[in-house]
Amino acid sequence: MTLKTPKNTSEQITFHETIVVGAGVSGICAAIKLKQAKIDFIVLEKSREVGGVWRDNVYPDCACDVPSALYSYSFAPNPDWTRVFATQQEIKAYTHDTVKRFKVDQHIQFNHQLSKCNWHESDKCWQLETSGGIYRARFVIMACGPMHIPLIPHIKGIETFPGKSFHSATWDTEYDLSDKRIAVIGSGGSAIQFLPAIQRKTKQITLFQRTPPWVLPKVDTKISERWRKNFKRFPFTQKLFRKALFFQFEFLNHNLKNKWFSQKLEAAAVKHIHRGVKDEALREKLKPDYSLGCKRILLSNNWYKALGKDNVEVFPGITEIQGNTLIASDGSRCEVDVIIYGTGFEVSDPPIGKLIYGRNGRSLSDQWSGSPSAYLGTMAEDCPNLFLTLGPNLYTYTSAFVIIEAQVKYILSAITKARRKNIATITVNKDKSEKLNKSLQNALQGTVWNSGCASYFIDKTGRNSVNWPWTTMKMQRRLSKIKLAEFQIEKQL
Repeated sequence: MTLKTPKNTSEQITFHETIVVGAGVSGICAAIKLKQAKIDFIVLEKSREVGGVWRDNVYPDCACDVPSALYSYSFAPNPDWTRVFATQQEIKAYTHDTVKRFKVDQHIQFNHQLSKCNWHESDKCWQLETSGGIYRARFVIMACGPMHIPLIPHIKGIETFPGKSFHSATWDTEYDLSDKRIAVIGSGGSAIQFLPAIQRKTKQITLFQRTPPWVLPKVDTKISERWRKNFKRFPFTQKLFRKALFFQFEFLNHNLKNKWFSQKLEAAAVKHIHRGVKDEALREKLKPDYSLGCKRILLSNNWYKALGKDNVEVFPGITEIQGNTLIASDGSRCEVDVIIYGTGFEVSDPPIGKLIYGRNGRSLSDQWSGSPSAYLGTMAEDCPNLFLTLGPNLYTYTSAFVIIEAQVKYILSAITKARRKNIATITVNKDKSEKLNKSLQNALQGTVWNSGCASYFIDKTGRNSVNWPWTTMKMQRRLSKIKLAEFQIEKQL
């Protein structure tokens, strides 16, 4: 369907009932379910291929920290995983295979970078301006993900550094790190994977860490060909394995509130430090001073071994750059040739919020003011018929795939009910949203995530805008279907 050309533009506008923005894990799931529901849709993808973060992150030893049997769609099991924890290459291949398997590739428009998504009240639809054209839709699913835009910290003198620098999410695969003096800024989920992988070939690595993470052993092994054949021949065995993993994560979520259980895990993590590091002073630098779980729990078998090597030094957080010289908060200095930023992403201020302009004419980012919130992490105020995936306050210790599937089920429920009941717009009820999010924040007060450490879970206002305080099963129940009575509904004329 093509709408009339609007004023002030000579471009033709293409209309679809639903538009999905992003062809990563969330966008692929939404596309499959929309196709199965026989709903008119397209997917707009900024890149030239699918995969999202698993396409973009190509740093050495990039892999998942959730077992692959759970880190996959429940409706598209993969019996061919070669490891318990899949590598980046395998997960990327899985996204490509799933797109082809469910025949949604023809619905994806590649090289379509979104620049603005604006609500048109008169037509009750969204207008999306992209690098590949202008589109309109009744419903929009923002499947952009929270780990989207790399975060480069503001460091005094950063512009004076004359050497090579890049973020782990934009890894320069052509650059040879051999015999280089390297500074790694940050000790989060990416750094604990790529630092051990590059340690052997480099001349010197200096790690700048503000706070050490809790790191547990990674029970990662190869999956034998025999087991892979069994998964193919008896699919229920992989389903049982997936369920066991799901409840294992639920057990972790529940018991992190238990002091005895938390102390047992911390003791195991401290033993892990001692196994990998012999130097007592370094051990003290690497031992966290906050409760396990307050920040993201990491898994690695090589992190501490790498930090204990002769060509690795550990400094506190960086404060200044003076040319080739980097200065830590305690005054320690080092000269380096390369800076690699393992500093994460814009989580508490999602960049997609700057591109969405709702009914009130304000950007979602302006509305959030650095502290994002949404109704069940899925719908934002003043944004009719617009849905977020992996939105605010949905993170918990489980697989992102589990959360995404629950959300897509909720979104499909909303779209199908709107079609069936002749509804023009579904908009968040401000009072009900505020009541739910107040209850959510109250529940978070008793969790380990709010126990006092500095993490990306806590936004600049001091509010936890990332975590879900209850069980994943409760999340799934709340997202099983939309309850229209909880929203402001406007019927079509």
